[in-house]
Amino acid sequence: MDVGRSIEYDRVENWWARDLPVSRGAYNFDRLRIEFYRERDIAFEAFKKGNLTFREDSSPDLGTGYDFPAMRQKRVIKTTYPDGRPSGAQGWFFNTRRKKFADPRTREAIGLAFDFEWTNEPLFYGLYTRTNSFFENSPMKAMGKPSPEELKLLELFRGQVPDEVFGEVWTAPVSDGSGRDRKLLGRANALLTKAGWIRQGKQLIDENGQPLTIEFLANSPSFERIVQPFANALIRLGIDARFRLVDPSQYQARLNNFDFDVTSRRYALAATPGEAIREFWGIRSATTAVSSNLAGIASPAIDALIEKVIHATSRKQMTIAARALDRGLRAGHY
Repeated sequence: MDVGRSIEYDRVENWWARDLPVSRGAYNFDRLRIEFYRERDIAFEAFKKGNLTFREDSSPDLGTGYDFPAMRQKRVIKTTYPDGRPSGAQGWFFNTRRKKFADPRTREAIGLAFDFEWTNEPLFYGLYTRTNSFFENSPMKAMGKPSPEELKLLELFRGQVPDEVFGEVWTAPVSDGSGRDRKLLGRANALLTKAGWIRQGKQLIDENGQPLTIEFLANSPSFERIVQPFANALIRLGIDARFRLVDPSQYQARLNNFDFDVTSRRYALAATPGEAIREFWGIRSATTAVSSNLAGIASPAIDALIEKVIHATSRKQMTIAARALDRGLRAGHY
């Protein structure tokens, strides 16, 4: 191992389980070398030059980035594999430990300013599908109105969860694709007013005169082109929105200590959720440094639904509980 640069693994020649049926077709390489790069684009250049032999890529650059000599000479094979696994949730997560993000109406309003339809075409080459659920691409994703079984479970928490969990599940609105959908921005403005924000000139302030500011924290410059149009829409609403790029070590330290306004993350979940989901959305993890509960979700009702999922005695019971949990999380606009 060369710390911070690479690590190599050599296959053990006389491994005891080599010929067992569970090992057939796996562990075929005598040596695996993994190289580390500070920046995604630099790693891609190394791949194009032949310094790397395998690259898994889910970036929007798939639309145009693979037109290079080795590709045209068929020395690089590009293959897409269908993925039937739950894709989890990807998005920007609000740090609700900060007072300015405590009201879900503020969070919903900020979300309305993101024009996914416009972003998907010029920046993602039309390759992306928007994620709405915390259990995306899974039977546990909530759809439409609650089933009778879901309602029976949710009724236990009436008054503790938003009323909207008892109706159509929250789904991100579809914009007109213009990059400045006036209808959505109008809805966002109304929500901000209801949440107590006051317009003073071109900015929004709270009752103490403090302006509403948002810093989008990232550790890769590639996110800037996605955040900037979003920030511009927020500025039109009177929100001082900025993109902040820091080095990977500082980025991780700030996440560990919840020292951020908004940051991006993708959570991938197992087909059968286990105790790990407490780490994502549980009250205890909301105040535990280095936890994965970036949003600081601290709801007794959400905690109770998490336990319903974990301790379900059948697959059907687990799916119903997960859908109810999904409704509660989505209604929180985290």
